[in-house]
Order: sequence, then structure tokens, then C-alpha cells
Amino acid sequence: MLIKTDKSDKDMVKIIFTIYVKAHDHSKKQHEAKILLIKIALLIVVLFLSCIPAAAKTVTDQLGRKVELPHEPQRIVALAPSISEIIFELDQGSRLKGVTQYSDYPPQALQLPRVGSYVRLDLEKIVALNPDLCLATKDGNPKEIVDRLQSMQIPVYVVDPHDLTTVIHTIEEIGSILNASQIANSLADDMRERLERIRDRVAQTDLRPRVFIQIGISPIISAGSQTFLHDLITTAGGLNVAAGYNAYPRFSREQVLALSPDVIIITSMARQAVFQEVKAQWSRWPDLPAARDQRIFLVDSDIFDRPTPRLLNGLEILVKLIHPQLFEQPR
Repeated sequence: MLIKTDKSDKDMVKIIFTIYVKAHDHSKKQHEAKILLIKIALLIVVLFLSCIPAAAKTVTDQLGRKVELPHEPQRIVALAPSISEIIFELDQGSRLKGVTQYSDYPPQALQLPRVGSYVRLDLEKIVALNPDLCLATKDGNPKEIVDRLQSMQIPVYVVDPHDLTTVIHTIEEIGSILNASQIANSLADDMRERLERIRDRVAQTDLRPRVFIQIGISPIISAGSQTFLHDLITTAGGLNVAAGYNAYPRFSREQVLALSPDVIIITSMARQAVFQEVKAQWSRWPDLPAARDQRIFLVDSDIFDRPTPRLLNGLEILVKLIHPQLFEQPR
């Protein structure tokens, strides 16, 4: 049986359907609004958490000290030229906010604020830079300054590179601290490969010339045992005549003459005529083997005196000065 409907019934059905659709749309929009609110809340939580500093990590520095460091240090003060150079080599120079007086390599280091020399640090200037990490060196940095910084809740990580192996290890450690291990490990691997090639070449001769390296003029200062300069000399196939003394012994002219070195290496700073005069003074002693054989050399102190990746450049130069016969072209 068919039910007869008039126009008003059809209108009523239409109205009811319209209300249902609108109610459904409203419910759908409410659901979408809830999802949107949840997404916004999650975003706020993520942003909030990202603003909270990561918990510090505890590490042991090269002096055996426990140090709490930020996971991502962003304001670093390097307390020695070698340290700032390593940080730039690791492509992390943007984190450096302060360096020491003679930090001049690479050239970008010259644009950074100075905090005194590495042996006479200015505590106020360091603190004013608001560092979240200071990288120091045992060889030169005053212990009292390191202790003061630590007492002010400024973490200080101390390195102690004293031979080629520990120089390479220091580069790896700084890379780990700065979360730049990939480039640090690559750099360290390259240094080890170069070092192995040099050792293979030096192994071709049994000659071990007596070498005196002069790093100070007045007084005369050399490098004794337990220094990376001593390691450079021995790795390059020489005998360090200052070995057995303290780390940086002082000598009179008469003492050096009595050591009778076959080779004298003078580490000099660029564009200073005084080093040419030092070389000339040694050359005036005809009984000195190094003077007799004209084997007194000036070398760039930045390459030889700083425990950085450039130390391998210094080692390669030193091998050529001590054992030039290993590089002669065969006839």
C-alpha cells in the first residue's frame, strides 16, 4: 500500500535531513578542532623541551679530573692557541667566543676577543664572555685560573698532549666533546697514515744525528723528555741531546757547545731578525759540528711548537733537515 504524502511532509523531511547534515558537519568540525588542539599542544611541548638545556654529561679530562660538560657547548673559550686551531680544524669555529693572545691561525681566529696570553690569563675577560665550556692545557695555563673557573661553575676540560700519539688523541677527544667525531676521526686517521709513512722512511737508515732544538733565546731553552718536540726529534730519526733533563731545560752557551750537536733547530717567529742573529752566533763556532757542516736551521715556531694537526708538517720538515740523504734523487 502506498502512503500518500503532501508537500508539507516533503518539506518536513527536507528540514530534518538538513538538520542532520548540519549536526554531522558540526560534530566533524568539533572532532577536527580537537585533533588540531592536540597537535598544537604536542608542538608546544616539543618546543618547550627543546628550550630546556640537556643534562650535563660527566667526562674525565686528560688530568684525570671529573668534569661536567654540556652536551652541546655553544660558547667556548680556548685557553691556548693550539686549542683554538684544533677547534677550527674540526669546523667548529662558530662556537669559539674567546681565544688567547697569539691565536693567529687560521686567520679567522684573529677576529675573536682575547683573554690574555695562555700563561697569563685574564679571569675577568673569560667570565665576561659567559662561556659554557673552557678548554685548557696543562702545559702553560695557570692552575689557579682553572680552579677559579671551576669554582664559578664554568666547566674546564684540560688536555695534556706531550707526544704525537697524545696530540692525535687530543684531537679525537675535543671532537667527541663537540659532537664532531666524524671529522675528528678522519683528521686523526690522516695524521696516523702520514706518521706511518715517515717512520717507514726513517727506518731506511741507522744514522741518528745529535739534535739540539732551541725554543727560547734568552735564556736558551730547549725541549727535554716528555714533550712532543722530543717525540718529533726521535720520530724524525734524531737523538735529542736535551733528553733526560726536565721538560723545558735552560742551557748556557757553553753547555750547548759541550753537547756538540750535529744539527741545531731554532724555532722562530716570522719576520723577526733576532733569530737570524741567533743563527749567526752559533755559526761562529767552527768546532761545533752543526756550524762546521752548515746544519743550523730556522723553522716556523707555529708549526713546531703547537700540538695541532700542523705538527705533522713540522715532522716532515724535520726529517728532511736531519736526514736529507733520504730524499736525494737516485743517480
